[in-house]
Amino acid sequence: MTPVELSRTVLRAVRRAVDEGELSVVVPVRAVVTPPGPGGCGDYATNIALQLARPAGRPARQVAEILRPHLTRSEGVADVAITGPGFLNIRLGGGAGASLVREIQRRRDAYGHGDILAGQIVPLRIPYDIRAEVVADTLVRIVATQGGRAEVHHIHIHPSRAEPAGTDLSRTEPAGTDLPQAEPAGTDPSQAKTAGNDPSPAEPPRTNAPQVDPARPHRLHRPRPQITTLRPTPAPEDPTPLGPDAARWALLHPASHDRPRISADHLLQRESNPLFRVRYAHARTRALTRNAAALGCTGDPGDVPEDVPGGGELVGALAGYPAVLTQAALHRAPDRLARHLVTTADALLAFQHTVLPLGDEKPSAAHRARLALAEAAGTVLAGGLSLLGISAPDYL
Repeated sequence: MTPVELSRTVLRAVRRAVDEGELSVVVPVRAVVTPPGPGGCGDYATNIALQLARPAGRPARQVAEILRPHLTRSEGVADVAITGPGFLNIRLGGGAGASLVREIQRRRDAYGHGDILAGQIVPLRIPYDIRAEVVADTLVRIVATQGGRAEVHHIHIHPSRAEPAGTDLSRTEPAGTDLPQAEPAGTDPSQAKTAGNDPSPAEPPRTNAPQVDPARPHRLHRPRPQITTLRPTPAPEDPTPLGPDAARWALLHPASHDRPRISADHLLQRESNPLFRVRYAHARTRALTRNAAALGCTGDPGDVPEDVPGGGELVGALAGYPAVLTQAALHRAPDRLARHLVTTADALLAFQHTVLPLGDEKPSAAHRARLALAEAAGTVLAGGLSLLGISAPDYL
């Protein structure tokens, strides 16, 4: 069961509780399902009980107790536990990992893409700074995965209005704030970038406001998209000598308010280098596919036992990827994606040793299931690196 399918299962449980008169609420459009947080358990957790507590006029834990039996009886759900103020922690039955792998195989690079920003324009204002440029360029792609379109506009920072370094300067300004005037024609940096990275001039922002008839001069209050001003802490020195991949990683991996570290450590092929681990993990998935083909073995989605080293962590990381993409788009935080890729890579590197047969062992259904899971991890790692603008080599 994929996170999307589980979200629908949670909503069906709410609907059954409403139909049976146990709850008096409007069934929400979506239910948020994520990997369990600290203190949680199982495969996934949802805060649907906390979301419904106020409209239901009941404590969240009481709402959770009402929903628990409906969820437990759902197909594919093995057990449901209640933790904290009312979180429902769900343990799935057999086939959870297999269903997730099939979903990744089906959607490929589009896995994790959603529509939470569908039809929305996201204006981004940035200063003329290399880190701000890289962050904005990455957000153009991340916002597009959620159905939105980011437009980048440059602003000049007056020295007297500069804000202190080290402060989190990414913020969203109230709707209706005017965008800065465009720079003179012919100056490339001042042209707005769009999700397609089209070098042609950006088309004017589209709105759903009605057209004004010139013959009837009256003023309409047209809604404007919220404007995000991105001013991440600048790099202490020019990162370009690191090369395009390492330079982008150095600027994107730290949070916006953290000062990036520009060092040759980003080029080292060592375990201590997060970028190396991510790219090496992707290369390992490609090597596993090649080596399996030499043995006449191909990946086939199936269950991976919980006692396989790294297996549960890898399934959890892949299942959490869509939520991470959504949060990175909504919070304008590409560092969330970078850090999640490190988590996924670490799980894959712990899992890789179990994938292929050893010695005289013949390939089995278990090996094919593990290979399919490793290949799914490679798809997610490659897709995430591509969104960051970083290459994912097959050999490293």
